[in-house]
Amino acid sequence: MNMANIEKRKNGDGEVSYRVKVRLKGYPAQSATFKRLTDAKKWAVHTEASIREGRHFKHAEAKKHTVADLVDRYIKQVVPRKGKSAARDYKQQLEYWKSELGHVLLSDLTAAAIVEKREILASGMTNRGQRSPATVNRYLSSLSHACTIAVKEWGWMEDSPVRKVSKLKEPRGRVRFLSDEERTALLESSKNTSYPHLHLIVVLALSTGARKGEIMNLRWGDIDKARTKIILHETKNGERRVIPLTGYAKQLILEHEKVRRIDTDMLFPSKTGRTPFDIKKSWNAALDAAEIKDFRFHDLRHSAASYLAMNGASPAEIAGVLGHKTLQMVKRYAHLSEAHTSSVVESMNERIFGSE
Repeated sequence: MNMANIEKRKNGDGEVSYRVKVRLKGYPAQSATFKRLTDAKKWAVHTEASIREGRHFKHAEAKKHTVADLVDRYIKQVVPRKGKSAARDYKQQLEYWKSELGHVLLSDLTAAAIVEKREILASGMTNRGQRSPATVNRYLSSLSHACTIAVKEWGWMEDSPVRKVSKLKEPRGRVRFLSDEERTALLESSKNTSYPHLHLIVVLALSTGARKGEIMNLRWGDIDKARTKIILHETKNGERRVIPLTGYAKQLILEHEKVRRIDTDMLFPSKTGRTPFDIKKSWNAALDAAEIKDFRFHDLRHSAASYLAMNGASPAEIAGVLGHKTLQMVKRYAHLSEAHTSSVVESMNERIFGSE
């Protein structure tokens, strides 16, 4: 049963107004007041139609909540499900949108308003210099995901305005990896620094492709009893990752275990045993001794990926080892597996057609 009820009212000054109430079975009653009867009738027809089409209440929700409400709910409910590092980034990025657009109702949040704040971000400076397009895009992604959740799960928005905002063009990711000579030199120099375990840390990075934070925060409980695999709980994307521990790396871990400290569960503890050791000084000393220029610890991860590619690992396999959710990041190593691909095609052709 549906019905629009219009009630004529007169105040003390003799002014007439029309109060409309729209009732649709299964929906809360909606009401509004107009000075003209024709406006009241138009509103009744429009409201009835939009309720039937399911538009009215979605838009009504968007008028009830601000960007600040969106950010607060997302940080409270969704962010805790992400990994520690990702949660920290999301929080920081979303707080930016809250500080700039927090007062805006979700019904008034437009692509144009987001673009304006995107440009402010892009022209901003960080302690490393101008903010990179990749960083700006991560800010957009965090807002985009919050809006998507508001659309799909909370019913706060009909559509996400971030979908209409273009991401900034990012330069190709830096890929610097060790040559065979550099690798030999670094493995040797890492044995002779003030920190006795740097060599093991470098070997782990090269053999597993794990990030610096993942290695430095390792605990003995993260390595299985047989010492054949490492289970990474605190990864960047919040997903648990298992990496094989074999060969030389396994041998070094077993030796390291014999001299482990009993006052802490960490593999590479600082003096207090509560935080990881800071390897910066030893790392720089090893690079200097090996005469390696323009190289960061993270580039060991690129080196591991490049060795995998050159040894015939597929992009999906490399992504699995590195813990990438998509193959996008792995495309940078594609050229390294071309030689392997050619040899695979060649041997397949030989098997089918015989050699020339």
